Amino acid sequence: MLLNIDLPSDLEQSLRASVPDFDQRAKELLLVSLYRDDQLSHHQLATILGLTRYETDGVLKRHGVTEDLLTVEELAAQVDSLSGLVTDG
Repeated sequence: MLLNIDLPSDLEQSLRASVPDFDQRAKELLLVSLYRDDQLSHHQLATILGLTRYETDGVLKRHGVTEDLLTVEELAAQVDSLSGLVTDG
């Protein structure tokens, strides 16, 4: 898919000169915004960006998206619920 954004040529030149990998950054910002709006799953975001889950978490953190991170209480609840499934071997 090709997405075009019309910018005045002087502004585009300035942005491209000052923002490394301008096209990739614009793509990343759009996709993170779609993720934030629940239009993309974490897996879809990772796949489109060609990243691992861990790398995708880093991208989200860089953009201030932390909703998917578990609180200590949520993690403790998950551990409690899973501990019932573990049997001594």
